[in-house]
Amino acid sequence: MNCSLRCAAVIPCLNEASAIGGVVSRVRHYLPVVFVVDDGSHDNTGELAAAAGAKVLRRSVPSGKGAALRTGWRHARECGFDWALTIDGDGQHAAEDIPAFLEAAERTGAKLVVGNRMVDPKGMPWLRQRVNRWMSRRISALAGTALPDSQCGFRLMDLNMWADLPVTANRFEIESDVLLAFAVSGCRIEFVPIQVIYKSEQSKIRPVRDTFRWFRWWWRHGGRGIRQAINLLASPRKNRCLLSR
Repeated sequence: MNCSLRCAAVIPCLNEASAIGGVVSRVRHYLPVVFVVDDGSHDNTGELAAAAGAKVLRRSVPSGKGAALRTGWRHARECGFDWALTIDGDGQHAAEDIPAFLEAAERTGAKLVVGNRMVDPKGMPWLRQRVNRWMSRRISALAGTALPDSQCGFRLMDLNMWADLPVTANRFEIESDVLLAFAVSGCRIEFVPIQVIYKSEQSKIRPVRDTFRWFRWWWRHGGRGIRQAINLLASPRKNRCLLSR
């Protein structure tokens, strides 16, 4: 894959001023073109991303991670890129893992390559591990194939294939929506091991609201679990962090 011509990085951001400059700089060692989608940040995320060399797409008000990603993917495709490498803007993903994604796509012909934190999840909060495995089992059942880390946002995706699929999620269920759409369409999906990095970053997930949205998405796509959703939402201990990246 000729990375400089065919693949761009897309980074969705909301108030990531403390990390975005370093993330953009590290990613540009591997992919020269980086699109940062500033989803209505109240800090200087956009300015710092631009100073680090990113092309910044600004949204006036926060619309959600899914909406930000779809904006970035659409723009990258309009600019002539065939592939998009998605990475979080909070420093949770290591840019040094990018070559593994590119190599996997080249070697296997996969249309979607996803980071897999579950090979060696040490350092990943215990609750996030449990929730991620739970969600991955259910999405795997819907898709009819094993998807070991369904919630990882570190991905390499064929933009032309994506454009033909019914991906419409606007919020954090975007990872599930993309994965299921590619699987159901029969596209090859590969997973590559990645580093687990958790520091002091604050998750943008709103536990109750985003948990409900995910269960609603799951139900709409054939899952069965509204009773479980109600039980989880009724438990303050369990609903703190159902959705994990």
